[in-house]
Amino acid sequence: MNESNSSISRHRQLPPLAALRAFEAAARHESFRRAADELAVTPTAISHQIRLLEEILGLALFVRRTRQVALTEAGLRLYPTLRDGFDSFARTIAELRPRTGRVAVTLSATTLFTARILLPALGSFQAQHPDYNLRLHASDEVADLAAGMADIAVRYGAGPFAGLAAEPLLTDRFGVLCSPRLGLSAPADLRHTILLHTEWKRRAGAPDWRHWAQLAGMDDLRVAEGPRFTEDGHALQAAIAGHGAAIASLVLARAEIEAGLLVNPFGPVIAGATYHVVATPEAMASADVRAVRDWLKGDRRGGVTPGDQARLTRNRSPGQAPR
Repeated sequence: MNESNSSISRHRQLPPLAALRAFEAAARHESFRRAADELAVTPTAISHQIRLLEEILGLALFVRRTRQVALTEAGLRLYPTLRDGFDSFARTIAELRPRTGRVAVTLSATTLFTARILLPALGSFQAQHPDYNLRLHASDEVADLAAGMADIAVRYGAGPFAGLAAEPLLTDRFGVLCSPRLGLSAPADLRHTILLHTEWKRRAGAPDWRHWAQLAGMDDLRVAEGPRFTEDGHALQAAIAGHGAAIASLVLARAEIEAGLLVNPFGPVIAGATYHVVATPEAMASADVRAVRDWLKGDRRGGVTPGDQARLTRNRSPGQAPR
């Protein structure tokens, strides 16, 4: 091969790296402002770099609208190549970089999932990974993983989760939960029991008393009466105290069920959505994030794995009807 004519020896004709980075971030976020936040520059600087790139290419890459930008056909062709390229750069650099000191990983999840699933199992992670600092970010607001708010997250829903790698963790189930002191043994007992309510943010299809009564065929159950709570954890605490019966997650209340503080005396059970482990493709490829993912998916003692759901079904109280 004539080395002087080889494509390998010729200089690559590439635009400035800053312009390519600005375009990739703006395309991923569909926002100049969020791209600017990620790259620690001003939106004006992002706009300048993208205009420079458009001038070099002789093509428009974005359609600019009021408070919104959208990729043109040329932008849609360019974005996946740059995204995959930058992800590959980041993975290789992370693998080459020597590990110094303790590795910090931020895991984001809802407040209740953090309190009832992650915190009880935290000791097992620390025992398995003594060189890691696991930071728990508990919030009911969705953390922007692309912007670096967290490295990995647990999200609830059917997906897909745009721009993220997602793996199923466990599927939720909702049912009647109450203190065993109430002595409930059949659905008819609920007609003389205080019903505790959680005010769900999304009412459509919510696992509430109205939904449960429809499944149970109890049209006469007074599903509108009883105390209401804005936090499902507070409804659980009221149930533990014997103040009434609640419709709540059998997965998130597992510890209280196993300790005998709560019972699920009878069905039916409302099928919930699936919890997923999610991260950006770049983060999911890194060893530290994979360690957290593996721990979440069952490589630990404590916490919840999908197999726990079958065990919850077996742990019925005496006289509990099959589901």
